[in-house]
Parts: sequence; C-alpha cells; structure tokens
Amino acid sequence: MSITHAPERDRFTGIACGMGAGALWGLVFLAPELVRGFSPLQQSIGRYLCYGLIAAVLLAPRWRTLVVRTPRRQWLDLVWLSFAGNTLYYILLSSAVQKGGIAMTSLVIGFLPVAVTVIGSRDHGAIRLAKLIPSLLFCAVGALCIGWQALAGPTSGSVGQRIMGLLCAIGALASWTAYAVGNARCLTRLNHISAHDWSLLTGIVTGAQSVVLIPLAFVLETAHHDAGHWARFAAVSVGVAILASTVGNALWNRMSRLLPLTLVGQMILFETLFALLYGFLWEQRLPTPLELAALSLVIMSVLSCLAAHRTPATLQPTA
Repeated sequence: MSITHAPERDRFTGIACGMGAGALWGLVFLAPELVRGFSPLQQSIGRYLCYGLIAAVLLAPRWRTLVVRTPRRQWLDLVWLSFAGNTLYYILLSSAVQKGGIAMTSLVIGFLPVAVTVIGSRDHGAIRLAKLIPSLLFCAVGALCIGWQALAGPTSGSVGQRIMGLLCAIGALASWTAYAVGNARCLTRLNHISAHDWSLLTGIVTGAQSVVLIPLAFVLETAHHDAGHWARFAAVSVGVAILASTVGNALWNRMSRLLPLTLVGQMILFETLFALLYGFLWEQRLPTPLELAALSLVIMSVLSCLAAHRTPATLQPTA
C-alpha cells in the first residue's frame, strides 16, 4: 500500500503562502504612522499607483494575450475586487489607524477570520460550521485581547475621533471580508489565468482607480509638504506597493487556490499577528502579558482550524 500525500503538501504550501502574505501585509499597519502627515486618500493613491505601475511592467509581455483571454465578466469582477480589497480598504484602514490607533484597528480587523470563515462555511464542500466553533472562539477571544488595553486604558484624542476610527475600522472589516470571499470564489472559476497574473491585473485596475482619484486628493488636501516629506512618502508608497501589494497579493492568491475558503479565513490571522510584532519592534518594547495571551489565542485558533480540516491520507494499492 502507498499513501497519497499530495493534499497534505498542497495544504502545507498554502499555509506557508498565507503566513508569507500575513507577514508582508502586516507592514500596512505601520505605513500610516510613518507618513502621518499625509491623508488616507493620499496614502492609498501613492501605494496603489506604484502597485499599478509595477504590475503593468510585469504584465507588459503578456498583456495582449491576457486581454483576449479575460472576458468582460472577469473585468467587472476585477473592478469591484480592486475597489473593495485595495482602494476603499486601505483608505478606511489608514483612517482607523490615525484616528483610533493601531490597537483598536487590530481589534476590529482581527475579526476578519470569523467573518470569512462563517461565510465560507456555506460554500459547497466546506466542513460543517460546528467543527469550527473552537477555532472561532479562540479567534474572537484573541481579537478582544488584542485591543483590550487600548479600550480600557487612557484615551487619546477626542471621543468623536475614536468613534470615527472605530467606524472606519468596521468599514474596513466589511470591505475586506467582501474582497476575501469574492476573490477566493473568482479564483476557483479561473482556469486560463494564473493566480499571479490575476493579482497583477488587480494591481493594474487598482492603479487606474488611483489615477481617477488624484484630482479629488488635490481638492480635499490643502496641507503643504517639503521635499523631505515627499521623499519619505514616495519611499513608503513604493515599499508597501512592492512588498504588501505585489508579493503579498501573489502569495495570497496562490494560497486561495490551495486551501478551502473556511481555512483561507483563518490565514488572515497572520496579518494581525505580524502587525502586532512589527508594532512591538517599532515601539521598542516587549509584549504585555495580555498581548502574549492574545498571540497564544491566535495561534491556537489557527491550529484548531487546521485540525478541523485534517483528512486521513488516501490509501491506494501499489502496482
């Protein structure tokens, strides 16, 4: 008898890709602090304009072939996915970080796995939601621990700012949940476009949306910045575009093709995990006991979800 390990290898590869995407996406929580003098709209335009240019260069040799092979319906999918998962999400996330703080934003965004997993449990072939209850409980309690100190400790800024930050974080949660579910379902229908090319097409469409938003940014933003500030803004925009958007999205799309949607939802936890780790390094401090408890709960949530998805190896007779 021989054992078929292909599904297990695919699951391991998918999880590794999910961890890599989370490590790179965690950087976006720091970006609003690095360029605090610029508005969320400007940050979104800067990041995704760079992403669009990079994607256009990488796709240039295959552009005509991809255009012919991509039907109108998938272009429409790219438009709304780019807006929900990139443009709108990053504007709301940056606003939440600047108005409510990283801790509050991480608290709300930490519920992404819960939302995506619950929606994914209704897909054909998904495991029963009852088997995911332990994972969802760990996730929910861990997300509460992540932001508890910020909510229970001394407040910074006005009450109105904190409420607006919370509303922006909830909006970002809804926006990215729609993207994660829609993108995963679109990828399952794509047989003629690779996950990497789909990510680059998303970048081109998002870049086009950023160009359209440039006049709006000039109308709404009246603050002046010197050459040094613009250079810092450009460096952060290019860095986030390359690491988080180009490489991170490619890893995420690869993972979305290898893992079921219920497990895809759990992989989003790594973004929160790495965002916290980067925050500790940025603030040059060790995590508190409550933060360590939150990290432990995040890890336990992912491990329990993996256990729920584990299937016995398939036995096949040898020749």
